[in-house]
Amino acid sequence: MKILDKIALILFSTIILIISIITALLIFGWLDILTITTFINFVITDAVTSNVVLGLLVVFILLAIKAIFFTSSDKSNKTFGNGILLQNENGKLLISKETIQNIVNGVAKEFESAQEVSTDVHMGSDKSLNIEVTLYVAKEAIIKDLSSNLQLKIKDVLKKSIDIDVKQVDIKIKNITQKVNNVQE
Repeated sequence: MKILDKIALILFSTIILIISIITALLIFGWLDILTITTFINFVITDAVTSNVVLGLLVVFILLAIKAIFFTSSDKSNKTFGNGILLQNENGKLLISKETIQNIVNGVAKEFESAQEVSTDVHMGSDKSLNIEVTLYVAKEAIIKDLSSNLQLKIKDVLKKSIDIDVKQVDIKIKNITQKVNNVQE
C-alpha cells in the first residue's frame, strides 16, 4: 500500500469515526441539534472558515476519487497463501503450492536412491520461493551427491516449467531404507 493510499484510508476512517460519534451523541440526546446547526451556519457564513473547509473538501474529493478508481497494483508476480500468481498481457495464472510440491516430488522420484519424498513449499513476502524436501534414501545412496544433484535439478525444472526462480532447496534426510526383495517361494 502506497503512502497516499494510507493517508486516504486514515483520513476517511477518522471522518467516519467523527460522524459516527456525533450521530450517536445526537441520538442519545447528549448533544443538541441546535449546536450542530449553529456550527455549520458559522462555517458557511464566515469567509475564511468556508474557504478552508472548501479546500479540505476538494482534497477529500480528490483522495476519494484516487482511492476508488486508481488503487495501486503490482503487475509482476505475486505470492498468495495458496500459490504464486503470474500475470502477463494475456491474463493470469495461479500456480498452487500443491502443484509445485508435485513437480518437486516428481523430480525427486527420478533419482533411484530416493525412496520416499515429501515436500514443503514456503513463499516469502519478497516473492522468494524456498523448498524443503524430506527424503528416505536407499542404503547405497551417496547422500552428498544425491542432495547436490537433486537441488540443481529441482531449481532447473521449476525454472523451465513455470519460470520461477527458487531461492533455496533444503534437503533433509530422514532415514535410510533397506530395499526388501520379495522372493516368493
